[in-house]
Amino acid sequence: MAEVETEVPPLPPRYRFSYLLPGDQTFQNDDRVQVEFYVNENTFKERLKLFFIKNQRSSLRIRLFNFALKILTCVLYIVRVSLDDPDEFNSTAWYETFESSIKSIPFAIALLLYISFFSFQVTVALIGFLETMLITYLSYKGNIWEQIFQISFILEMINTVPFIITIFWPPLRNIFVPVFLNCWLAKGALENMINDFHRAIQRTHSAMFNQVFILICTLLCLVFTGACGIQHLERAGKHLSLFDSFYFCIVTFSTVGYGDVTPQIWPSQLLVVILICVALVVLPLQFEELAYLWMESQKLGGNYSRHRAQTEKHVVLCVSSLKIDLLMDFLNEFYAHPRLQDYYVVILCPTEMDIQVRRILQIPLWSQRVIYLQGSALKDQDLMRAKMDDAEACFILSSRNEVDRTAADHQTILRAWAAKDFAPNCPLYVQILKPENKFHVKFADHVVCEEEFKYAMLALNCVCPATSTLVTLLVHTSRGQEGQLSPEQWQRMYGRCSGNEVYHIRLCDSKFFGEYDGKSFTYASFHAHKKYGVCLIGVKREDNKSIMLNPGPRHIMAATDTCYYINITKEENSAFIFKQEEKHGKGLPVTGLYDAPSRLPVHSIIASMGTVAIDLQQPDPPKESSKLSLPTENGSGSRRPSIAPVLEIADSSAILPCDLLSDQSEDETNQSDEEGSVGFVKGYPPNSPYIGSSPTLCHLLPQKASFCCLRLDKGCKHNSFEDAKAYGFKNKLIIVSAETAGNGLYNFIVPLRAYYRPRKELNPIVLLLDYQPDNHFLEAICCFPMVYFMAGTIDNLDNLLQCGIIYADNLVVVDKESTMSAKEDYMADAKTIVNVQTMFRLFPSLSIITELTHPSNMRFMQFRAKDCYSLALSKLEKIERDKGSNLAFMFRLPFAAGRVFSISMLDTLLYQSFVKDYMIAIARLLLGLDTTPGSGYLCAMKITEEDLWIRTYGRLFQKLCSSSAEIPIGIYRTESHMFSSSEVRLGKGSQVSINVEQGEEQHDRRESWKEKTAHRYSTTSDQSEHPLLRKKSMQWARRLSRKNVKPSSRAERISQQRQNLYRRSERQELSELVKNRMKHLGLPTVGYDEMNDHQNTLSYVLINPPPDTMLELNDIITVAVLGRIVCCRRIIWCQTFNQCRSCKNSTKIR
Repeated sequence: MAEVETEVPPLPPRYRFSYLLPGDQTFQNDDRVQVEFYVNENTFKERLKLFFIKNQRSSLRIRLFNFALKILTCVLYIVRVSLDDPDEFNSTAWYETFESSIKSIPFAIALLLYISFFSFQVTVALIGFLETMLITYLSYKGNIWEQIFQISFILEMINTVPFIITIFWPPLRNIFVPVFLNCWLAKGALENMINDFHRAIQRTHSAMFNQVFILICTLLCLVFTGACGIQHLERAGKHLSLFDSFYFCIVTFSTVGYGDVTPQIWPSQLLVVILICVALVVLPLQFEELAYLWMESQKLGGNYSRHRAQTEKHVVLCVSSLKIDLLMDFLNEFYAHPRLQDYYVVILCPTEMDIQVRRILQIPLWSQRVIYLQGSALKDQDLMRAKMDDAEACFILSSRNEVDRTAADHQTILRAWAAKDFAPNCPLYVQILKPENKFHVKFADHVVCEEEFKYAMLALNCVCPATSTLVTLLVHTSRGQEGQLSPEQWQRMYGRCSGNEVYHIRLCDSKFFGEYDGKSFTYASFHAHKKYGVCLIGVKREDNKSIMLNPGPRHIMAATDTCYYINITKEENSAFIFKQEEKHGKGLPVTGLYDAPSRLPVHSIIASMGTVAIDLQQPDPPKESSKLSLPTENGSGSRRPSIAPVLEIADSSAILPCDLLSDQSEDETNQSDEEGSVGFVKGYPPNSPYIGSSPTLCHLLPQKASFCCLRLDKGCKHNSFEDAKAYGFKNKLIIVSAETAGNGLYNFIVPLRAYYRPRKELNPIVLLLDYQPDNHFLEAICCFPMVYFMAGTIDNLDNLLQCGIIYADNLVVVDKESTMSAKEDYMADAKTIVNVQTMFRLFPSLSIITELTHPSNMRFMQFRAKDCYSLALSKLEKIERDKGSNLAFMFRLPFAAGRVFSISMLDTLLYQSFVKDYMIAIARLLLGLDTTPGSGYLCAMKITEEDLWIRTYGRLFQKLCSSSAEIPIGIYRTESHMFSSSEVRLGKGSQVSINVEQGEEQHDRRESWKEKTAHRYSTTSDQSEHPLLRKKSMQWARRLSRKNVKPSSRAERISQQRQNLYRRSERQELSELVKNRMKHLGLPTVGYDEMNDHQNTLSYVLINPPPDTMLELNDIITVAVLGRIVCCRRIIWCQTFNQCRSCKNSTKIR
């Protein structure tokens, strides 16, 4: 029954929907009621209220008139008091007093002035009275007493009604009217007027300004009321003047109280008491409000004024939370450039400034150039406070310390959208964490994706050692002065070469490259390095936006080309000193600049205050420099042809063909069944895991592998292998330990499977994941050869052994997102560091590449508690940090060797892009993230014993340029170094650990010229056979040992023997532990027995070393390999029509 009652009845037929359609005459003929809507504005009262109160512009005029009227009444009161004579106060009429004060004027004129003055006062009072009554009538809301007992209404009546009464009753003109109380009404009118003014112009004023304005007005009204009231009441006493009363009020309110002027009668004394009580109540409240607003404004950071924004240059830094490390990295790198010294940095952050940041920003160096604003980039008011529309650039950084990095990226995307919407013309520099979110900020001028760069850099570290260190040093600003006071040769050379950066210049404006117009790129690169010590790595055509890395001899340099080179400083800051000018002055014959002998010129590079002086010495004429004399064992004079010269224009027959998809290894080796190799093809990966990934030509499988075959530790119907040993890989493994299979891991695989990697050198990749990967990720990697995964963690020894760690050459440990939730920020790396230290002890010969959240934690990598050499490096780091170096951590052995990396080190890449807009493109080319047609890539080559005849880096440069058109960039050098607990004191405080054996080297050198060059075999399998340092380091160590080291006592020798015995027993215990676990898992222990301890070595990178740098055995040269033009006939996994320019062949490829 209830359902029937609540049911809605249908509409009657006359209200059907068809009747509502246009043109329906039935509905139009229906009876309709016409309704007229009335508003209150039609009444006369509402129109007056609209004009006097509601309308901002008209009410502003009314309030301005009212304010002027009240000020005028106060001025008239002061004029009357100044013209009044207190001695005539008891006269019968005020006009008689007025007349007596101007006796020198004729009576008619005096009477006229009196009438005019009185009439003016009465007129002003009458206007004020009428206005007050009108406003009271318009503001009436039903309660008349509420309107009457308002203070403003009472003051108006006191100051206006007596004047109106004197019109009808002249004797009342002698009564005293406190017109000076109108100052309080003027104060209220002024406040309302300012509020209406800001409402009219649609702008909000500062609450701080409003409160200060109210406080000043209150003080002025109190002083004016006290001065006028005391002066009038003292007419019956001491007859104080208006100035004396004002003086008394100032002395009293300032709590000075001289006592020279005081009120004498009780009414004036009572007035002083009342004023002091009012001041004690009103002023503290307003001061408290002012202090509160000031504290809040300090938290918000204030405003950046429009005038400053239009007259000064500033950039805006938008962050979610500002940490001290992030702030200092940005400021140090941003202000490292000389032309940015007059820029201001406005920080926009939604959180309150913490204590450390506040302390830093109070330093005079930063307090005048950094402005902190608390606000959100999503609010236009805060963007207006930061003057985003006038900014030179906006840097939007992600919060990498968040547990959910996807959420952090979402916040960054919204900030970028808000900034672009508010200031479309402001350049945006955006940092994104996840690669799948990069396409949302594609509109930004410069974008750095953290995971893209991170995984690509870690991947190149496995094939080109210390790529992370090389790129980090290139993107940091340095003068190359780090470590120059160190007694160690490797630290001085490493620190000097770390000052190299990437610069650019147009060919027609360059002294380095201007003379190579019309010559090949390889010729220009070699001769520029030979003459000036600069390394030309890339070029860009004027009509092409893409930068080409080592385009090779095919590229002919043009005057409009932009050259990209590596040098200690840019050419504009270089001073050129040519020795041939001195020879002109001395009358000596002048040799040509290109008459290069077999001896390379000496390059004196001095980096000071951003300027370089390059001393170019003209060598002697060549003397049979076409060949190198190679000594033999019997000392015969047999000769071998020297290095071929680099041609200005490459011979067409020497240029490699366009179709370079065929691998040399295909011709050298036969893919037989005995080798067990699987045929690979080259093409573009068919499934990209995210939008925006750059297509890269890779080695691929002919057919996609099944998901079950990607599992390393479990067999399937296709194969029965359950561990890495069963697969029988010919090359060493690369193991990657990560928490989840994110899209960034795709960028780790692609550089290792790029088409230019020889097939026989491809390393199997094993992904050791904490969690199982999803099918979307497996679909993306199933087309790559020798890529596997297994579930496990690095803190589980069984998982490490199953994934084949004893057959691995590199283990990459990626930072985990779950560790970001640590209460103490710097403890986020604790678990990673301890796990890596455990593997460092269990597998000493394994190359472990670790990613850390905080760069300062790298001092705990490969930690040795009693190693005095590490302690000395720690002190050196503190010294460099005190000197203001941006690379104080560079001398830490794990970083110098490329074994540790922090993504925060690459933040400077985004900062440098503000000055060098090409830095991100150069970094992506170096890391293989982008592939430009005709552009090269990074590769590594090792110096063997057969290559030592080249002798110097400059000759190696010539050899590579003339033979394969490759451009060397740097050297990765490894030296033997014994780390012990023996201490050698240096100076006053530093200590260095040295262990020097005075025995002769057991290795017999076969050729006599090798003894002169003092080459060391630093990376042999057994470090105990070669404990010697470099020659200069040995001499320095022996000298210190003779001077400062005392002969060790018998007790010390016994202690040292015990320590060595303890180390051996500890090593044996760890070895037994690993072997037992391997036997338990059914794995052979042969591979683990062959692992040797290579911990007594140190490695470092030399970027663009001088040409006379001697090569050493096992040096690894990082080279930019010649770019290749790829023919489309050999590409697979493509579903569109492609056409190759070289073969003019159009075909559809599956």
